[in-house]
Amino acid sequence: MHQTKAVLLLSGGLDSSTLLALAVKEGYAVNALSFRYGQRHDAELAASQTIAKQYEVVQHMIMNIDLRAFGGSALTSSVPVPLDRPVDDNTTIPITYVPARNTIFLSFALAWAEVLGANDIFIGVNSLDYSGYPDCRPEFIDAFEKMAHLATRAGVEGGGELKIRTPLIDMTKSEIIRLGLDLGVDYGLTMSCYKPEPGSLACGRCDACQLRLRGFMEAGATDPARYASGPARATGVSV
Repeated sequence: MHQTKAVLLLSGGLDSSTLLALAVKEGYAVNALSFRYGQRHDAELAASQTIAKQYEVVQHMIMNIDLRAFGGSALTSSVPVPLDRPVDDNTTIPITYVPARNTIFLSFALAWAEVLGANDIFIGVNSLDYSGYPDCRPEFIDAFEKMAHLATRAGVEGGGELKIRTPLIDMTKSEIIRLGLDLGVDYGLTMSCYKPEPGSLACGRCDACQLRLRGFMEAGATDPARYASGPARATGVSV
């Protein structure tokens, strides 16, 4: 049976793993793309490799780029990761924002999609339960898609309409988790934390952990991830 080729950005976190399960269920032949970009830890990358194997993706490519050379983010420099921050405060862009990261990642995905002859690129951005990053908004996705039509051979020669697929963008974290549970995602394999403790234990206190824990609580489910001891203050859940 013919499967539609797709490139999917896979971080190893909750959202991208749910996205992978959804794309596979919808019949896509998924080529997964992850990045070693100078981030603080490799725990997410290790998770992405496990998850890619579980879903038997066509290829899983890990690209090496060094955004740490620029810095500008708590994820790519020695700036401390904020802990216990009110995660509903999206009035300011937090220091965990990596400048232009999704633009860079999507550009790599676009190049690979051209080579593969794939017209679909999946990215697990979310504009509801998120940390206020500008490159997670629908306006950004729409703008990148328009640019891709201008910048590629397929767009110029009519080789197919490239689409940036963002099925999670209007979902709450709890809705994403419910979807993933329905799809059979093993969330114990995923890693969402910005600052894992030794032994790949999630801290439970960074924005990513707090949003994840609150999502599981609102979904009425138990998060199977392993956490260091201590309260997740945004949720009231002890971990």
